[in-house]
Amino acid sequence: MTSSLPSKQPSSVGELLRRRLREVNRSRDELAEVLEVPGAYLDDLISGARRPPLPGRTDIYQKMTSFLRLGRNDLAACAHAERADATRGEAPAPEPGVRRLLLELCEPGTAQVLERRRVRQGSAELAGFIQRLLDVTQGAVRRLLDDQITLRLAAGARGTTYLELRLNVLEFLDATPDTLTTDDLTEFVQPRIARWDVNLETGVLWVALRGHEPRERGRGRAPGRRATGGSPAGDDGLGP
Repeated sequence: MTSSLPSKQPSSVGELLRRRLREVNRSRDELAEVLEVPGAYLDDLISGARRPPLPGRTDIYQKMTSFLRLGRNDLAACAHAERADATRGEAPAPEPGVRRLLLELCEPGTAQVLERRRVRQGSAELAGFIQRLLDVTQGAVRRLLDDQITLRLAAGARGTTYLELRLNVLEFLDATPDTLTTDDLTEFVQPRIARWDVNLETGVLWVALRGHEPRERGRGRAPGRRATGGSPAGDDGLGP
């Protein structure tokens, strides 16, 4: 597949999408249907109100590339550059409620040390560990985008639509420590992470994953296999 883009590269994903929609004479609604997202999601992406998702954490770029007849790496290059510009500076800090719930999942001794260090030194260190824990969870949740049957069944069980539930997954996959919500923890993190710990001397992250049997409300699950160093692994099921 080759791109017919002009030599001057667009400065953003939104600019690239606007240009290609015009050049191939396709509509925003047609693209939204191909991506399986609400039109408002695409509007926000094109306008710049929504930052472009990380290429490794979404399936929309592959679909955009095919539909708009772009070069394989055009969108990924724009997204990486745009995100890099937006994330320069101090590490983002999670909200207090999110921090508390994540530390409750941490080994108690380590959690106490991390909280004391946060109070003395700021949130950068803890935010970095939370980002790595988030990477583990998002790596597992990403596989849901390839399992349309599971998403449709889960949507039906909840009385919501497939598009709404798919959007929830896409939103979580783009979450960072500062945008993570308590709903994200209930929906995606707690059903997958049983316990985590970190060696504060070496920085090695240890994650105990929950089991893979279907989850029922009010019923806990035993810890499953471990992931170290932030390697993506985990349960593909949805939370309650």
